[in-house]
Amino acid sequence: MTIKKGNLSISSENIFPIIKKWVYSDHDIFVRELISNGCDAITKLKKLDMMGEYRLADDYRPKIKVLVSPENKTLKFLDNGLGMTAEEVEEYITQIAFSGATEFLEKYKDKTTEDDMIGHFGLGFYSAFMVADEVEIHTRSYRENAAPVLWKSTGGTEYEMGEGTREETGTQITLYLNEDSLEFANEYRMREVIEKYCSFMPVEIFLEKEGADPEYEVIDAEEEKETDTVIERIQEEAKTEEQEDENGEKKLVEVSPAKNQVKIVKRPVSLSDTAPLWGKHPNECSEEDYLNFYRKVFLDYKEPLFHIHLNMDYPFNLKGILYFPGINTEYDSIEGMIKLYNNQVFIADNIKEVIPEFLRVLKGVIDCPDLPLNVSRSALQNDGFVNKIADYITKKVADKLTGMCKTKREDYEKYWDNISPFIKFGCLKDEKFSDKMKDAILFKNLEGNYLTLKELVEALGGDPQKLEKEAEEPKEGEETEKFSISYVTDEIQQSQYIQMFKSQGKDAVLFGHNIDTPFVTQLEQRVPWLSFQRIDAEVAGDFKETIEEDEKESFAKLSEKLKEIFRKELGKEQLDVQVERLKDEKTASVMVLSEQSRRMQEMMKMYGMADLGMGQEGSLILNANHPLVQYVSKEEGEHTTLICRQLYDLAAMAHKPLSPEEMTAFVQRSNEILLLLTQ
Repeated sequence: MTIKKGNLSISSENIFPIIKKWVYSDHDIFVRELISNGCDAITKLKKLDMMGEYRLADDYRPKIKVLVSPENKTLKFLDNGLGMTAEEVEEYITQIAFSGATEFLEKYKDKTTEDDMIGHFGLGFYSAFMVADEVEIHTRSYRENAAPVLWKSTGGTEYEMGEGTREETGTQITLYLNEDSLEFANEYRMREVIEKYCSFMPVEIFLEKEGADPEYEVIDAEEEKETDTVIERIQEEAKTEEQEDENGEKKLVEVSPAKNQVKIVKRPVSLSDTAPLWGKHPNECSEEDYLNFYRKVFLDYKEPLFHIHLNMDYPFNLKGILYFPGINTEYDSIEGMIKLYNNQVFIADNIKEVIPEFLRVLKGVIDCPDLPLNVSRSALQNDGFVNKIADYITKKVADKLTGMCKTKREDYEKYWDNISPFIKFGCLKDEKFSDKMKDAILFKNLEGNYLTLKELVEALGGDPQKLEKEAEEPKEGEETEKFSISYVTDEIQQSQYIQMFKSQGKDAVLFGHNIDTPFVTQLEQRVPWLSFQRIDAEVAGDFKETIEEDEKESFAKLSEKLKEIFRKELGKEQLDVQVERLKDEKTASVMVLSEQSRRMQEMMKMYGMADLGMGQEGSLILNANHPLVQYVSKEEGEHTTLICRQLYDLAAMAHKPLSPEEMTAFVQRSNEILLLLTQ
C-alpha cells in the first residue's frame, strides 16, 4: 500500500478548537469514547461470527487493553474487534467526521459552551485530540488477506495513511499526550477514569503500565488454568509438630498437609463487570447482591431502605435498579443520584429528567438503549419519550410501595417516617400516583401505631363504606356528613391537648412535616366525607361537664364576669373568652383556634401576605372547675392581674410559640410567682 497524504475537508481553525473546547468540563470523556468504539468493534465481530460470516478462534476472549506509559507520554487503547481496511479508515475516520461538518459547525457553534458534542458525526474518535498532540491508528481488518493500516494525524488539517505492521485482527489507537494531559499517562488516574465511565461495559477491560515488571502469584495446583503462564511448580512438604496426647505421650501430628502449588504470572483483573446486576432477572439476585451492588456503586455503607428492580422490554427497553436510601438524620443529604447507561456504557450521573421530582431522593442505575440523547450523549432531550420513562418509574415505585404495604407491613411501617414526605409530595404532584397510593398511606396515632385511612376511621368509630356511600348519594337538601379526624403537629407544644384526649379515650394522628398541611387539604378534596382539624381547634363536648338547667343562669353570670375581668387585666377588649366546666380539673385554661382560621393564616404566611385583620389569636377557654379560675372570679384577689396574665400565656404557649417580648414577660412573671411562694 502506498502512503497516502491528504487534507481534511474543513480547516483546523474551525473544528479542532471546538474539539478541544468540548471537554473542558469533562476532560476525561475521551476514554469513554475510545473504549466504547472498541466495544462496538468487538460486538460487531461476534455478530459476524453468529451470522456465519466469520469464524472466531476457539480460544477467542474479547477484551480491551489500555496501556499507560509515563516515560513515553503515551496512552494506548487496544481491542480485538473486527478492525478496519484502508477503505474503512478512509470512510469512518477521515471522511465521516467531516462530512457535513460545515452544517454541523453552523448549527452548534453557539452551543459549544453549554453542550458537550462528542458522539455527533463520528466525532467520538476525534475526542482524542483534546489530550493528544498526535494520534495513530494501527488496525487490521477481519477480512481475509486484508492489509494492516497505519493512520496518523497531528490534529491539524493533514493526515497520513499507509500500510501498517499489525498482525492481529483489531485496532490499536495510540495517543501522544500533550503537556497539559500527562495525568492520563498515570496508571492510578486512568484506573479512576475507567471505573467512572466503563465499570459495566460488556467487554472485559484491562489496564497495564507498559514495560512494567511482571507480577506473580502462587496458587494451588488444582486452580491452574490453561491460560496461566507458569513460572514454577512448587511441592510443599507436609508440616508436623510434636504434641502430647491425653495420656501424656508425645506424638508427631500433621498440622499442614503436603501441597502442590504453582507460581504464575499474576492474572489480570478486569475493571469492567460485564454482567451487571441490573441485567439479571430479579429471581437470580439475592438481598446481599443488591446491598453489595449499592455499596460498590454509591460508596454508601448505610443500608438502603428497599430497592426496585426495573426490567421492561416493551414499549421501550429499560433495565435498572433503584434504591430508596436510608435518611438517618436531618443533616443527611436528600439529593439522590441516578446513573444513566446506554448498553452498559456510562452516560451521566445526574439525570433528573427521567425521575419525577418527588423521587429525586432515589439512588440507582438505569440502562436504556432506546433513550434519546442529544449530540453529547451526556444529556437528554426533553421529549415525550422521557416522560414515558418517568411515568413507568413512578408506576413501578407505586407498585413496590403498595405491595410492601400489603405483604411486608412490618417493614413498611418501619420505613414510613422516612419515606412519607416523599410519598405525600408525590400524591400532590401526580394524580395517578395518588390514586395508586391511596390505600398505602399510613397515619401514626398517639400510641405510635400505623394505620391506613380505612383502619383509622374504623378505629375512631366510623364506617368508611357507609360514609362513602352517603357522600356519593347525598340526601336532598342535606350537606355531606363529615367524619372529623384530629391531628397533632407538635407533641411537646400540644402536650396539654394530647393529655386531655388520652384522658377521655380519644385518639389523634401525628403530623410532623411541612408537607402534611397541603397533603391533608388535598385529601379532603379527594375524600368528600373526610375532614381534619388540629387537636387544639376546639374543646369538644365530651371534654365538658353538662350544665344543669337550674345552674344555667348563674353560670352565664359567672362567664360574663370572668370575660370582663380577663379582658380588662390583659388589655384585650376584643379577646374571645369562653367559660366551661372541663372534666380535666388539672387544666385551668386552654387556647383554641378554628381549623379554618388557622389554615387561612398559614396560607397567607406561605404567600407572604399580611393577615388583613383576619388573623385571630384564638379563643381563651377557662375551666370553671379550676381553683385559679375560681380565685380570679372573686375580684378582690390580690394577685388577680398576675394570675390572669399567667393563665393566658400558659394557654397561648400550648397553642403557639410566644413572641420574644411575651416570653420575657412570662419568665419575669414566673419568677415573681416563685418569690410569692417563699413569703
